[in-house]
Amino acid sequence: MQPKQHAEQHDDILLESLDDQGILRLTLNDIARRNALSEAMLARLRESLDRAAVRESVRVIVLAAEGSAFCAGHDLKQITAARQAPDRGRAYFTSLMTACSGVMQAIVDHPKPVIAEVAGMATAAGCQLVASCDLAYANPQARFATPGVHIGLFCSTPMVALSRNVSNKHAMEMLLTGDPIPAERAAEIGLINRVVPAEELAAHVTGVAHQLAAKSGMTVATGKKAFYRQREMPLAQAYEHAAGVMVENMLARDAEEGIDAFLDKRAPQWSDR
Repeated sequence: MQPKQHAEQHDDILLESLDDQGILRLTLNDIARRNALSEAMLARLRESLDRAAVRESVRVIVLAAEGSAFCAGHDLKQITAARQAPDRGRAYFTSLMTACSGVMQAIVDHPKPVIAEVAGMATAAGCQLVASCDLAYANPQARFATPGVHIGLFCSTPMVALSRNVSNKHAMEMLLTGDPIPAERAAEIGLINRVVPAEELAAHVTGVAHQLAAKSGMTVATGKKAFYRQREMPLAQAYEHAAGVMVENMLARDAEEGIDAFLDKRAPQWSDR
C-alpha cells in the first residue's frame, strides 16, 4: 500500500506533499512556461528547500514536474523584457543568475538527499537542476540538453553542474553542440542513474526515497556533505578530511547503535544523532 500523502502547500507553480515516511515531493507546476526557472519559481524552490532542511519530518526530497517538460531552463521572455531597462538588463540578469546558482547550491548543500524524477525535457538550467540532484531517474521519453549555444548564449552555469557529473568530453559535446541526448545516453554518461519505464517511474523513485528515508538521517547527512567536500580536494587532503569525518561518525550514537544492531542481528533504532 502506498504511504498516505498529506497536502502541504499548493500554488500556481510549485506543489508540495509529504508522505508518512518523510518523502517530500516538490512538483514544478508552471506548465504554460514549461516549468521554466523564472524568478518566482526559483524563489519558491529556495523557500521550500530551506524549510525542508530544518524540518525533522522531512527525510528525502523528490523533485518532479507536471506537463511534458521537466524544466525548460530560464524564461527567455523574461530575459528579453529585462533588456528594456536602462542597464540593458544587467541588474536583472545578475539577480537571476545569483538566485539560480543559490538554488543549485542549496540542493548540493542540503542535509537531505534530493532525487530528480524526470518525465520530460530537461534543458539548459533544467538540465542543471537534474545534474545538481544527488540521484536522478528518468523515463525513456526524457531528453537532456544544454542548447544555449544555438541562441548565442553558452550554458555556462549549467556547465558547472554538468561537468561535475560527466566526463569532460561528454560535457563539452553537450555544451558545444547543444543537441539533446536521450535518456539512455544520459544514463550511459552518468547524468542520471538509470532509465525506468514511464509507468513505473514514480513508484521506482518513491521506492528509492523510502529506502533512503529508512537510514539514519545523521549518517546520510554526514556522508552527503563529506562526499561533495572531498570531491574538490587533492587526494591526500581528501583522505585526511574523510578520515576525520569517519572518526566523528564512529563516535556518533547511530553508529554505535547500528554496529550493535548488526552484531545482535536485529533492526537498528535510529536517533539521528
